[in-house]
Amino acid sequence: MDRAIWRVLPRAIPIALAISAGSALASDAKVILSGEQEVPPVKTEASASGTISIGDDKAVTGSITIKGIKGTAAHIHEAPAGKNGGVIVPLAKGATEGSWAVPDGAKLSDAQLASFKAGGLYVNVHSAEHPDGEIRAQLKP
Repeated sequence: MDRAIWRVLPRAIPIALAISAGSALASDAKVILSGEQEVPPVKTEASASGTISIGDDKAVTGSITIKGIKGTAAHIHEAPAGKNGGVIVPLAKGATEGSWAVPDGAKLSDAQLASFKAGGLYVNVHSAEHPDGEIRAQLKP
């Protein structure tokens, strides 16, 4: 082999391994929230989209951006589609108007991580008009 390859190869392998390991450790759940997904369904023009990431270390990160709604609260809940469940991660208002973010240091329990992998977590946004939730999306690994 060419000597230049031998000089580059030792640096390239660790970088490739780090990239592949990082992608295996996190699951990015792209979400599009709507009133139709709430339980019971809500007729609304409001919507939201974003990404919630959950690592194998149970760390939760991410954010959503809402439109057409003045959100009073946003949370990640534990329950399958078609059911309501308790709050497990409250989201905080973000720096920009309409954004909500997972707070730093948020983590799931082992049982909650298993529930996520089975499709049993959802994110929703509450409003004054719909205090139980106006828009929702299941988190799909």
